[in-house]
Amino acid sequence: MPKSFSVINLGCAKNEVDGEGLRQVLLAAGHTAALSPAHADVVVVNTCGFIQAATDESLAELRRLAASKRPGQMLVAAGCLAERLGAQIAQEVPQVDAVLGTLRWGEIARLLEAAAGSGERPAWIGVGTPEPCVPRQAHGGSAYLKIADGCSAACAFCTIPAIKGPYRSRPEEDIVGEAAALAAQGVRELVLIAQDSTYYGRDRGERGALVRLLERLLAVTPAVPWLRLMYAYPTHLDGDLLRLMAAEPRLVPYLDLPLQHAHPDVLRRMGRPARDPLQLVAELRQAVPGLTLRSTFIVGFPGESDAEFGALLRFLEAVRLERVGVFAYSAEDGTPAAEMPGQVPEEAKQRRLGEAMRLQQNISLALNREQIGRTLDVLVEGRGRLERGPSRGHQRRGQVLVCGRSRRDAPEVDGLVFFPGAAQPGDMVRVRVTQALPYDLVGRQLG
Repeated sequence: MPKSFSVINLGCAKNEVDGEGLRQVLLAAGHTAALSPAHADVVVVNTCGFIQAATDESLAELRRLAASKRPGQMLVAAGCLAERLGAQIAQEVPQVDAVLGTLRWGEIARLLEAAAGSGERPAWIGVGTPEPCVPRQAHGGSAYLKIADGCSAACAFCTIPAIKGPYRSRPEEDIVGEAAALAAQGVRELVLIAQDSTYYGRDRGERGALVRLLERLLAVTPAVPWLRLMYAYPTHLDGDLLRLMAAEPRLVPYLDLPLQHAHPDVLRRMGRPARDPLQLVAELRQAVPGLTLRSTFIVGFPGESDAEFGALLRFLEAVRLERVGVFAYSAEDGTPAAEMPGQVPEEAKQRRLGEAMRLQQNISLALNREQIGRTLDVLVEGRGRLERGPSRGHQRRGQVLVCGRSRRDAPEVDGLVFFPGAAQPGDMVRVRVTQALPYDLVGRQLG
């Protein structure tokens, strides 16, 4: 019998794409989307379980929904936490009716049939049918385009290979067809995502597959002004990719390069490439003029000494990266790092986190001030409240303005450009920057 459903997505952009896939599979099976979880016959929570904080958030959301669950309503735990800790979910939230792992999300419709028919609580975890290629529905001016799933790296701190399985590149034709469909719906930005986008095709023994894919995407989406590449691995960048980025204006000069640390001994313990990050950043900036670099770093990794943390601070101060995220190390069960000696006390981790973020905030503010007087293309996302940073100039903190992103900013993780006006989501407008905040810019729209 057809049911109404609601899908709640938690976690990263890859989860968002999978959540949209869950929705499309259910629609294709004859089910209908509900206005809200409260009105749905089936509520699917697409969980995240990457670190403990994400696990806690996912369990809290499941408990919240379980507390308000109606008689006859079905609650499904799907996604990464379901794959990783399905038995724990069933024990801690007994109101959950079914568990669907991340490797089998395409079987959601059959899972609902199985749960309804047997009266039992099925738990479908592990390898299932191949990930389906489902229709995409654009929402706003930007859309994620997943080019691969899983990961074959051996980072000592990471649970992704255990949750998602080994790296699996999607077929090129599926990706190109999906991109063309999104472009036909008026998308202005395609954001390519994978656990490591620069590994694309290598699991199939292909070299240069990412550049070929990008060239095809550029060819089939001539009306899409921005293609953005996320999650590049330090040792998988090659000259052909950088040359294409430097030569093709629609491939935005932006790279998310998760370096994780700057000290070679910490990188070795992490199982990360120990290539000199100073030299790498210098080479990238020389190869791609105007490149915006985003990176993430972990503080408090097991054994991290004061001297090793100091090396990270000196690196941040020297390279002045445009976009930085810093996270305190989280010991995850089943990872090699969780068993390493020299676990750093939580108090020290939080102190280092604060110190690194204060340093980077000052760097970010200085770099943003260099944008004052410049004119940026901005992809409008909607309206937002100017809250991040002190009031300066004629725009006041707390004021509601139109906001969007420049080529320097990726969705959800980077800053925004605020300006007064009446532009609509999906519009591409020109904005002259008049004011700089630590993470955001303020300006005025040009005609």
